[in-house]
Amino acid sequence: MKSGEDVFGYVQRLRGAFDDTLYKQVLGAANTFKEGDALVGVAAADENSRANARRLLGHTRLEDVRRHPLHQDALHALSLEAEDSQAATLTADWTLGRLRKFLLESDEAAIHAIGPGLGSDTIGCVVKLMSDAELIALGSKVFNPLPGSKVGARGYMGARIQPNSPTDNVDDIRWQVFDGFSYAVGDVVLGCNPVSSTPESVAAIESALLEVLVTFGLTDVLPHCVLSHIDVQAEVERRQPGTTGVWFQSIAGSDSANATFDISVEKMLAYADGRTGPYGLYFETGQGADFTNGHGHGYDMVLHESRKYGFARALSQRVARARQGAAPWVHLNDVAGFIGPEVFRTREQLVRCCLEDIAMGKLHGLTIGLDICSTLHMDVSLDDLDWCIERIMPANPAYLMSLPTKNDPMLGYLTTGFQDHVRIREQFGYKVDDRMWAFFQRLGVIDAEGKPTRHFGDPVWVYLQYLRAKGDSRPEADIRADAEQQLSAIRARGVPMARGHGTHPWDLEPALDAELRRVYVDSKKSLWTELTPAFITAVPEGVRLVSKSQDRTEYILHPETGEQLDASSLEAVRAMRARHAGRYDVQLMVSDGLNALAIMDEGQLAPYLETLRAALIAAGYQPAPEHLVLTSGRVRAGYRVGEALYAGMEDAARHRGLIHVIGERPGTGHHTFSAYITAPSGAVWSQPGKVDHNITRVVSGVALTAYAPSLAAPETVRLLQQLAPRGG
Repeated sequence: MKSGEDVFGYVQRLRGAFDDTLYKQVLGAANTFKEGDALVGVAAADENSRANARRLLGHTRLEDVRRHPLHQDALHALSLEAEDSQAATLTADWTLGRLRKFLLESDEAAIHAIGPGLGSDTIGCVVKLMSDAELIALGSKVFNPLPGSKVGARGYMGARIQPNSPTDNVDDIRWQVFDGFSYAVGDVVLGCNPVSSTPESVAAIESALLEVLVTFGLTDVLPHCVLSHIDVQAEVERRQPGTTGVWFQSIAGSDSANATFDISVEKMLAYADGRTGPYGLYFETGQGADFTNGHGHGYDMVLHESRKYGFARALSQRVARARQGAAPWVHLNDVAGFIGPEVFRTREQLVRCCLEDIAMGKLHGLTIGLDICSTLHMDVSLDDLDWCIERIMPANPAYLMSLPTKNDPMLGYLTTGFQDHVRIREQFGYKVDDRMWAFFQRLGVIDAEGKPTRHFGDPVWVYLQYLRAKGDSRPEADIRADAEQQLSAIRARGVPMARGHGTHPWDLEPALDAELRRVYVDSKKSLWTELTPAFITAVPEGVRLVSKSQDRTEYILHPETGEQLDASSLEAVRAMRARHAGRYDVQLMVSDGLNALAIMDEGQLAPYLETLRAALIAAGYQPAPEHLVLTSGRVRAGYRVGEALYAGMEDAARHRGLIHVIGERPGTGHHTFSAYITAPSGAVWSQPGKVDHNITRVVSGVALTAYAPSLAAPETVRLLQQLAPRGG
């Protein structure tokens, strides 16, 4: 490279004209290394290449970046509309190097003055030029609090209580809220991930969460949310007006990636325009979600993530307009480590990802929280998460997740527990939103000096106050006895409950800590176990298939290899299709996935398949007699099997289904499998790559200790009937 040369001069010199591919490669090379960028093909070859890319980027003008968008679609156009053109003139002739210097040397007011004019590509580029320490310095001086609260304000660090249940049991959910409140945690949102996204199930959880807030008089302070698809939340609100709180949706950085979530710019704008109440929208994002869903478009994960924030900024403005200019209650949660080692693998990369995203979110004017998390197939342990938290917290994100322990009993991944929040408050001096802190003092778990009381860490005490607020006048001893019975039942369903503490208020009670570590060890066993030859042979009418993964390590580190069948397996499926001659409309398929034990444990798969087959026949379907058994299989491998079975059939309008049973979520301790139900028309199956998650339904958390197989089977058929009534 030449002295003072910018990215565009470099590309012009090497290619003789602007070259989009080389441009994206240079931008990607400026990133700190992550495996996801390498898979996209834009990671730097070495540190020298990375340093050169950063020098080129530092000399590049913001206006030139704006004139060369990485990807043009409706989302990009909307993001441009959301930029403040007047603020943009302040920095139009700046280089990215000058912008970096300004951000590090200027105060918050000066940064807020130019922030609305910075485009998402510019913001994504400038963070590439910063060290971790510089990203912390930036994050620690820019804040975008939610209106009327201290959530997202300087010196405050909040919590989303994540009361997930492997069976959507409202007692599990309600008690986890009580548990969080007992540790003075939970000031941003009560946000539950549902197992079932049917309107009926979502409505039950919405009502349970709302009832807790109403009972404690918190509806004007704290919203609730069930993290189903936004269409489902809208349907629940239509059926039961006033029962939903803030509305959730995962968003991506391009139109094509958003289609995987079954959303569009048009749909999200319509929903934003309707959010006229006190609580608006809650988004979740995460680096790597775009390319792992097949929508990388040749550029790096940081820039994809920044574009999501541009989308969120635009939607936030629409919510403000819907509220006639009133500040919108809109926030975004960056789920930083949820996908797996194909995105990044180490604790250092997790820290880097979080710091990049905090800075980008704040520069977009967003209230941004974090899910500092790790899947069980990453090289990030329970203790590593504590190491990461300590290095990320100085950047002062708005909030973190919170559960009774670091392990989510439904999603099966590692995140932050209630007592992590207690430790963070002690270590960094961060505060809880003032209104909720006052509530925790009234509740009696925090005293007037802000110290834990004897009721701290006692969810039964919170339950007692809840019942008293509802008018229950039974003797305290009777209520406590009732509470212990409920807690025993909850633990039996595999949902841990934090009670008390260890040496310090932020230490887990020793027995619970030991149980957490036992589940962690079990998760690793679940992850690395493979289907045995004896098990495969025992599957009735089994047809053995293998993916393109050469071994378990490749399967875990390179998921795309598990999404395709090898040549001999594909031929076996085609031969079976020829034998069937169009007689059947449903195919059953079993894969090990990330949890072979979930498939092989006694009494799990066989009863499910037997009940499922009988229910399918009773409902008028014609399931094929064979069970396809795939080793090292991913969910998308099922879509490829469906294409091989159903593409090009004469009756192209007829819907044909594939039910893919796959082991998942090794960290729950339950050994759960899921059933993915896909049933488009033959015409859709005939379009290679058309079938994806957006037209698939799922029954998850199936296990003897969670969602019973005998109950999951009829639910599977019910969902199939929604997609293809009576096999039509």
